[in-house]
Amino acid sequence: MTIKSFFLLGEDPSTAQEIEVDFTHDIDTLKEDVGQYFGVAKPEGIAFQSGETQLVDLADVEEAKSPIALTIDGREAREPPGPRGIPIAGSYLEVYPDHLGNHQRMFESYGPVIKTTDMGRTTYYTNSPEIANICFAEGGYWAKMINKDHPLYQIKEPMAGVFLGDSNTEAWTIVHRFLAPALSPKAIRHYTPQMQNTAELSFKVFDELDEKGEAWNVYPYMFKMGSTAIGKLALGIDLHHFDSVDAPLHELVLKVGQNLELNKKVSTRGDWYSHLPFGEPKQLRDTKARLAQLMQEAIEKSKKEGAEDLPIAEAALKADCIADYLARAVDQDGNKMPEKYQIPATLVAVGAGFVTTASLLSWLVYGLVQYPGNQERLLQELIDYGVHDKTTWTPDLANALPFLDMYIKETQRLHNPSYQPGRTALSDTILPGGYKIPKDSVMIVAIHHIHNNPDVWDDPHKFNPDRWSSKAAKNRPKGSYVPFAAGPRMCIGFNFALQEVRVILSELIYRYEFTRASNEEVEYDPSFQLIRPMNLFVKAKRRTTWPEKKEDKKCRLNLQTKRYRLEYTSNVQTCFADRKNVQCA
Repeated sequence: MTIKSFFLLGEDPSTAQEIEVDFTHDIDTLKEDVGQYFGVAKPEGIAFQSGETQLVDLADVEEAKSPIALTIDGREAREPPGPRGIPIAGSYLEVYPDHLGNHQRMFESYGPVIKTTDMGRTTYYTNSPEIANICFAEGGYWAKMINKDHPLYQIKEPMAGVFLGDSNTEAWTIVHRFLAPALSPKAIRHYTPQMQNTAELSFKVFDELDEKGEAWNVYPYMFKMGSTAIGKLALGIDLHHFDSVDAPLHELVLKVGQNLELNKKVSTRGDWYSHLPFGEPKQLRDTKARLAQLMQEAIEKSKKEGAEDLPIAEAALKADCIADYLARAVDQDGNKMPEKYQIPATLVAVGAGFVTTASLLSWLVYGLVQYPGNQERLLQELIDYGVHDKTTWTPDLANALPFLDMYIKETQRLHNPSYQPGRTALSDTILPGGYKIPKDSVMIVAIHHIHNNPDVWDDPHKFNPDRWSSKAAKNRPKGSYVPFAAGPRMCIGFNFALQEVRVILSELIYRYEFTRASNEEVEYDPSFQLIRPMNLFVKAKRRTTWPEKKEDKKCRLNLQTKRYRLEYTSNVQTCFADRKNVQCA
């Protein structure tokens, strides 16, 4: 072993650190060893140089007499760039209120990692799929640790485990173990009828609005739609949101929305603001307290006297709702989820379960009226797959519709509701490109900007569902499409959310023709935790006619065999054409 001195290019050589080098290994091993010492997230990007001389192999490193400089992807180690800002406010006025547009401008100006300082809070952002993968993977350098700089800090719930809790805690381990089976594909099959029922409950309201010729603002009704579905799924309760056109929001649902809106307002103004004993910070504290009280009451009402305990997998398929499931499920060691976790876990299932879905449904409706031709293609696909007004939806049917799948993916790419999952640096870290991130700093993986990154997507600002059938989309870089985040802390309810929007959107499209009711430019709500349209007004006209079912087979004459063959996208089968038995190829 030989002692060599190394330092980061961009820093003074006097900061060089002495590291033992084993010259019996190879240059890649040296990169890993040195990279671990300096916190380089991807050590394969390290290169060595002495003065102006590049050191390409171990022999060059061994012969170097002066301290050896490290470059990362050909760059020196450096602080991420960003706007200079002004005293006290920092870059706040350069970011808000149009944080999507302004962050996009900053990425275009400064590159794939930027730094902002808003009212005393420093935050880093990235639109790089490569860096997103590193952060989402967690591991040695990153984890979801909701500290005072994290956007969810004011509504953090340590006992919730998922979404509002930290990684690598007992709460996360236990809650994830119990909650994940209740949101698995098998469990979702159990809840699919409730999703269809939710859509059907809304028909009364939308039919009445149609009869009156009235336009309606999409998000408030999708908010009712998403919460109605999750109210049944999580708590087994009917929220009565579609009893009438003007039915009020259930207080529990109202408080969830207020909680997210107030958190956004408070979290963007620095930690100092959150401690004020009046105004929005006090409203947020009061809302959280009332929300916890309402949740406890709802869970108590959902409990069934004499209900038997069941193994986790069986309970997920037999329970009436998630609250019932969490009260009855028993793991392989005979343990139930501790009561201290049940209310927070259910609260997260309710809040995260419908607010994101409500926003996504709203953007899906936006696509129907904003991008010509898509509504007609979706309806035709439903007809071609045999959907009618008496169809009973199943996951098999919902997952079999290829254009619906592409349409949802493209909507999530261009109009994804969630845009700011945060991960916290567990140590001083150097990311690809040489970006230095201090310990405890929060990196926001900017989903919206990854999905609109021109270095990743062709013509990214164009809404084009057909891109998902192209080779480019199939071969896209890992981390370039992350609507539900990724890694061990990705959205636990993504299967449920996708199934829900597939069923509800299909039901709405089959029954109604949607048209834009205003030429006003649709704006998103910068004061809300998620990206939701504020002023999307539509009319939904009850359909009286539907297109004809298109033949999914075409006959062609095989001149050599003198037989007709039918071209199918499915397996070879025997079929009938012109009342003659014809062998299909």
